[in-house]
Order: sequence, then structure tokens, then C-alpha cells
Amino acid sequence: MTGVTLISTGGTIASRHSEAEGAVVAGLGGSALLAALHDPLEGIDVRVEEFRELNSFALTLADAHGLVAAIRAALAQPDCAGVVVTHGTDTMEESAYLADILVDGDKPVIFTGAQRHAGDPDSDGPRNIADAIRVAASPAARGIGAAIVFEGEIHAARDVTKAHASRTDAFRSPGLGKIGEVDLDEVHLYRHPGPRRVVEDAGLVEEVELMRMALGMTPAFLDYCAANGARGVVIEGFGRGNAPRGFAQAVARLTEAGVPVLVASRCGEGRTRTVYGGDSGAATLVGAGAMLTGTLSGLKARLLLSALLAAGVGRDGIAAALARA
Repeated sequence: MTGVTLISTGGTIASRHSEAEGAVVAGLGGSALLAALHDPLEGIDVRVEEFRELNSFALTLADAHGLVAAIRAALAQPDCAGVVVTHGTDTMEESAYLADILVDGDKPVIFTGAQRHAGDPDSDGPRNIADAIRVAASPAARGIGAAIVFEGEIHAARDVTKAHASRTDAFRSPGLGKIGEVDLDEVHLYRHPGPRRVVEDAGLVEEVELMRMALGMTPAFLDYCAANGARGVVIEGFGRGNAPRGFAQAVARLTEAGVPVLVASRCGEGRTRTVYGGDSGAATLVGAGAMLTGTLSGLKARLLLSALLAAGVGRDGIAAALARA
């Protein structure tokens, strides 16, 4: 028998409609989710751990870090081939990315959930859980790190994002695509997501802010961050990593004060690069002290910076980590 640990955290997959609240509320544990599976998982022994019963929009960074610790403890058991985490879809890509960068080893960590709650007659939860367990138990999944399994597709944690608010095929990996799929009871891996980029787990710094650029914005929020204890800032810039006028000067003020500023692209695909100068093209922002994140999204760059700052990594170490991200 192959051993897999299922860690439940709540989310739509663990929710039902509450008459009292007039809305969908999380409340089912992992044992109930496992009991609702339609498929016999032959040759796989599943052990359940209840972590939280919360919708993922209510999770904190402390919750996410606690989840990482629970995953690491489960994987440390010799009879555990991999871990499945049932999780709300709203922040699943973020928790999965944290597991990818903070949990070492070659045993897979597979996140899954549902877009239709457990009380819905055609809930997608049971199928997604069964697929995720099969991936976690598969020898082919060794070395892929953390991944999301949803609607039969396997997506690398670094690249995946929730692309649709409500459809059951909610997750995409823009520009790169899935790394594999589950076909009935068979797991197929088509490509490897690349070398793992694991960083020291010393906790997470909460005071890392994320700002998305829009036409005509001012950098006032950056000065607010500087005055209110921000430890780091991530900017989701236009295109290659550009920003409206005035941002380069604000970035310079932050970096001179020792606050690292990272610049990602708000685009779903493509790489940041110092192509444009002027006020405030990516080249000018870098000249003011900012660091570009390449293809790493702003959401995930924020988490990487949070982990690096907690580990006491300085500017050179942050730049080196981004080069490998």
C-alpha cells in the first residue's frame, strides 16, 4: 500500500449552504470529504489530518506558515509518499507556492479544492480529491514539488493562477500550460516544472505590501508604506515592469531607507526587463534600486520576499533568489 496524508483546511470543497447565514460556509473536515469519494483508491492508504475549517480568503500568513509546518511533518513520516491539501481556491495558488519554496524533498505536495460546494449535487470536489490522491501516490510525481490538481489537470505551483472566478476549470498556467493530467486512474506527467528553488524557512514577514499599477496612479501609497513600517514592497507594473511618472523617485526613497522594492508585471504572461527608461520605465526603476521579478507574479514575489526577509536575507541575497525564482 502507498501512504498519502490528506490535510484539510476548509474552503468551498468543505462547505455547504447555511440557511442561518444565507450563504456558503466551510465546516466539513477531511474525514467527511474522504468518505464522500465515489472512486475506490485501490492500493492507496489515506491518513487524514484536520488543520482548519476556513474559507481560504480568511486564512492569514500565520495560518499558511502553520500549514507548511504540517505538510513538512507529514512528509517526514517514512510511510508517507506524498501529501494532499484540500484548500479554498481563492488563495490556493499562494499556499501552494509557499509549500513549493519552503518544503524541501522530492515527495509531492498536491493542492486541490472545488468550485461547487459539497452540498451541490454535481460538486467537483470528490473527483478532484481522488485525482489529487492518485498524483500524490504516483512515483511519476516525485520531484515536482508543490502542484495544484484541478479538473484533471496538474499545474506547477510556481506558474499556476486562478483564472476564472467560478468555473470548474478555474486554474491555468499562463504561457506554460499544465505539466500533466489525470486520465481516469492514470497519472501522466508531460514535463518537469524545473529545478526546485527552496529557501530557508524562518517564518514569514507580514509587512510586505503589494501595489498594482493602473493608468495615472500616484506613488502616494509607497510613501505611506515607508511611513508605516513596511519591510518590503512589490509593485505589479505595466508590461515589462514600468510605472507611472513619479514612481522612480518614490522607489529611491524606499530603497535608500533599506526597504526592498520588487517589480513584477501585471500581465499574465511575459518577463520583466529593463527595456524602457524615462519616468518611470523599468530601467529607471532599477536605477532607483528596484529589483525585477522576471516571470514571477506579484502575488508570489510578495511571498518569496516575505520568506527571505524572515530569514534575514539582504539585498544581494534577494537579487540572487529572484534570479533563480
